[in-house]
Amino acid sequence: MADADSPTMPLEGAAQAVRDSCQDNDFALALATALPEESLQRGVYSEASLRARFNSLRSLARRVALVDETHNSLYQYFLSYLQAALLFEAKQEAPPGQLGSEDLDPFKLLSYASFCLEHGDLELAAKLVNQLRGEARRVVEDWLTEARLTLETRQVVSLLSAYANAVGLGTTQAP
Repeated sequence: MADADSPTMPLEGAAQAVRDSCQDNDFALALATALPEESLQRGVYSEASLRARFNSLRSLARRVALVDETHNSLYQYFLSYLQAALLFEAKQEAPPGQLGSEDLDPFKLLSYASFCLEHGDLELAAKLVNQLRGEARRVVEDWLTEARLTLETRQVVSLLSAYANAVGLGTTQAP
């Protein structure tokens, strides 16, 4: 069992069990081998753990939001930190249906992503965080990598589960 700060159990054992039981089924074998290597060896972080990590990174990302890829002087860091300290914003704001150029502000993106995480939408949160640029992007890069790994693993497991249910329903006979 994993706690909130560590990944779940490695999935290699479960993937091997699927591969062993589905030797004659190419589709199930392909899905079982599509699991990311890191999730097989290490496991993935839960959504609650990713939410907690994001909440701790959010304040740091806000502090460096104005620092882009080219201007990383000490003065730019100071201005960015000062703006983050003086800017009052909603901690969470529902994202619009479609992002416009005014929505690509790092502060808004972080607020939208926080809202999405609190409402269980890890995929949209990752998409929003992926829009960050500069130093803020570097701050959240590891989180984004873990979120992608969790989403990729979740998608493969969901497909395997749906396929297993479909095969099970197909072999069930009505009385």
